[in-house]
Amino acid sequence: MPEIGIGIVGGGYMGKAHSVAMSAVGAVFNTALRPRLEMICASSPESAERYRAAYGFRRATEDWRALVNDPAVEAVVIASPQTTHRQIAEAAFALGKPVLCEKPLGSSLEDGQAMVAAAEAAGVTNMVGFNYVRTPATQFARQLISQGELGDITWFRGEHTEDFYADPEAPATWRTTGMANGTIGDLAPHMVNGAMALIGPIVEVMAEVETVHHERPGGPVTNDDHAQIMCRFANGAMGNIYVSRISTGRKMGYAYEISGAKGAIRFDQEDQNALWLYRREGPEAERGFTKILTGPAHPDYEPFCQGPGHGTGYQDQIIIEAKDFLEAIHSGQAIWPTFRDGHEVNCVLAAALKSSEQRQWQQVSGL
Repeated sequence: MPEIGIGIVGGGYMGKAHSVAMSAVGAVFNTALRPRLEMICASSPESAERYRAAYGFRRATEDWRALVNDPAVEAVVIASPQTTHRQIAEAAFALGKPVLCEKPLGSSLEDGQAMVAAAEAAGVTNMVGFNYVRTPATQFARQLISQGELGDITWFRGEHTEDFYADPEAPATWRTTGMANGTIGDLAPHMVNGAMALIGPIVEVMAEVETVHHERPGGPVTNDDHAQIMCRFANGAMGNIYVSRISTGRKMGYAYEISGAKGAIRFDQEDQNALWLYRREGPEAERGFTKILTGPAHPDYEPFCQGPGHGTGYQDQIIIEAKDFLEAIHSGQAIWPTFRDGHEVNCVLAAALKSSEQRQWQQVSGL
């Protein structure tokens, strides 16, 4: 089977996840293209070599330009800080190389616009790393909604809540500096993307964005701790999204509830192999939410395990993402979410920030 040389910029949390995914995806999904771990880039020669040895890359570098320009690197995965996304992506597109970029797309609305323009001008595969929508359960939820099983959607409630900064005495770090690293920049893109994947475009928002702990040991906090966003979808549905890094007790609170005229859905990423489904049918006394355990009948589950209820995990979401990226490259057909889809998420969040500043509803269009 044909190989494709993969270069990954960044070897930390997400760099490791993408490295493991590219190592495993061919065996899991029997992909037409088989990734070859060609080069990894990190911030120093020592860390780059450490990641190379740990993850199985052929070569390492501390210079992302060397990685992008290397002819053996045929596709680039960007898993470095948001402030680096635009430069790396533009350089890769200039050479006609496909790019998978971690969310959010760049560190500003302007970065995202420029990255979309570069991707579409190059005409090569581009994808944004929104992995939570790829669980078999959420893919199944999307199928049910698109097939009309819930009827007309009337309401959406979503949250992405974690507690890694719930303790006011937790020290200041890079995460507490700059809006790109705050809750709106870090957690909110996932749930906004999820809302748009499940319900459709968001056209208007009313938001409150707030810093709760302004000082932490080691310095001031210059970004947000949590935010609430009321929203209106293009199909008329009403929505509410809450994101927080100070939500005590929540570890991966990527959760949503959806109501329709014929049924409803509940999902929580902390129990990611279960979907709760309500159908408004049959005798009233027998109605109720049914817990559906994911299994081979659900999207992208069977390649991992033939047993229903055995479950998939976080790393498997990244493997599914790698499969989609390779399929898009091989087929030449775009697979959601592209850079343009990622930019639409950025526009919703820019509208939310503007709404919070002006204390009024804000249209998403035009941003």
